[in-house]
Amino acid sequence: MSISATHSHSIERSSVFFHVERYSRARVAAHVLMMLALLAPFRVQGQCQPAQSKPSASDAAHSGTPQFYDEPQFTVAGVADATNLGGHGSDTVVRTKETLAKDTVSLSKLTAPEPSATSHGAEEKSLRETVVRAPQSFDANRRLGKLLAENGKSADALVYLQRASQLNLGGNDNAELHHLLAQVQENLKHPLEAVREYQRAAELNPSEPYLFDWGTELLSHRAPEAAAEVFAKGNRLFPHSVRMLVGLGVAWHARGSYDRATECLCAASDLNPNDPTPYIFLGKMQNVSTAQSPDVVDRLARFARIHPEIALANYYYATSLWKRYKHTADPDTTAQVQALLEKAAHLDPKLGSAHLQQGIVYSETGDLPHAIPAFEQAIEASPELEEPHYRLAQIYRRTGEMGKAQRELQLYQRLSAKATEQAEQDRQSIQQFVIALRDRKPESSETEKQ
Repeated sequence: MSISATHSHSIERSSVFFHVERYSRARVAAHVLMMLALLAPFRVQGQCQPAQSKPSASDAAHSGTPQFYDEPQFTVAGVADATNLGGHGSDTVVRTKETLAKDTVSLSKLTAPEPSATSHGAEEKSLRETVVRAPQSFDANRRLGKLLAENGKSADALVYLQRASQLNLGGNDNAELHHLLAQVQENLKHPLEAVREYQRAAELNPSEPYLFDWGTELLSHRAPEAAAEVFAKGNRLFPHSVRMLVGLGVAWHARGSYDRATECLCAASDLNPNDPTPYIFLGKMQNVSTAQSPDVVDRLARFARIHPEIALANYYYATSLWKRYKHTADPDTTAQVQALLEKAAHLDPKLGSAHLQQGIVYSETGDLPHAIPAFEQAIEASPELEEPHYRLAQIYRRTGEMGKAQRELQLYQRLSAKATEQAEQDRQSIQQFVIALRDRKPESSETEKQ
């Protein structure tokens, strides 16, 4: 082969190598981008997670059922009577935290279709006869207690479930039994016993439902730090659980860490963009913020895009848009906000907050003649709302109509006092957990033991 031919072949081969290398680099880059996109929700989840201790060597070696990793860093030492547990911050902030906690608890109340009353009665009679014949039967007592609990007969159920628990001593501890006992104790207003049973169930079987129920029990009794620890562990074990991230976000919110709460809720909405739950919690959290982050606006825009038929999707997106851009809003943005609010009110005529927000937009853009009827529509749609009366009083004061201003202010004060009284009654009915930190051994001594 001639020198020129050899040179030509070398150039051709180099060119092929160059194209192959460039193609390979492109594939690698595409793969990296794809992995980053897939891992993005988990990166955000990591940001909303609290500092965590590493799992022990024995936990890491264990396979099968996911483990709780380490013992919780807290213990429920007791309960305190609710005398003045309104929390810190404005009344709006406190009420929002309480509402979010209640809504999170409702996510765990997954009801199954119930059999007919006739079949319930026949089955109960049969099980009672079985227990009379075999009072020391663990299975018969457990089944009867479970049936009574499902029928709302908590006091009767407790007798048989506790007997089953005693009969099971020395045998394999039963997570389902502890979970049933927890539900019954909570129904009987025994929160301390309930939370300990929820904890035992979750430690025996750290499943997603058991961990979530333990976390919500802590959250509902004003123990957000402990609840955050449980939800965080649940999120690490079940990273695809939307409600676990929602619970973690609400726990952060209850602790006053609003940025972390937002990160958790945004991550939850990214896990399953079609699920309305995280968006609704994000929307409710807007009550405590005067400004709105672009991440929240983006997620609520997606909510309205995916579910245009849901009134709250349009309302929350409109509210977030206005909070984000009202100081720089152009006529097009203002028109978009009002159109979204109009759609929300049309989809749900009882959504007085949509009319209220319409009035706020009109008022803040100086259009008082349109603000007044918007506030009046809010009152008509939702008579329990306080804020429309307050804002109407401000407008009438500015326009010199002092009689109307005084009347609206009195209505606002009356409704506000009524809402405060109701909120206080609700707080009095809930006992607060007293949380104590457990003594933790130094890492060095733990390492030496392993």
